[in-house]
Amino acid sequence: MSDNKHLRDVYDAIADPTRRQLIQLLAETDERPLHELTEHFQMGRTAVSKHLTVLKEAELVFDRKVGRETLFRLNALPLREVQDWVGFYSKFWSMNMLRLNKLLEEEEE
Repeated sequence: MSDNKHLRDVYDAIADPTRRQLIQLLAETDERPLHELTEHFQMGRTAVSKHLTVLKEAELVFDRKVGRETLFRLNALPLREVQDWVGFYSKFWSMNMLRLNKLLEEEEE
């Protein structure tokens, strides 16, 4: 059951375009402080921090304190679950398209 909760959290976390952009920004570097991340959005630090909290709860982001700053880094491992899920449906649609093409070819004959 905890795996399903974890999966749901990952999907919930990446459903928001701001959080997807945060993931992309964090993928471009090892770590970034909150003030650097905030520069990329038309919202305040508090709003960006709330989005980062959702990503942390889904284990997509880790943070650590360095002095007065908090540095954030991406943990892309949970995204593998999403990739596997999408990969399954990619195969599913490919197989269905092959079946449809075969059916259409048979009807033409």
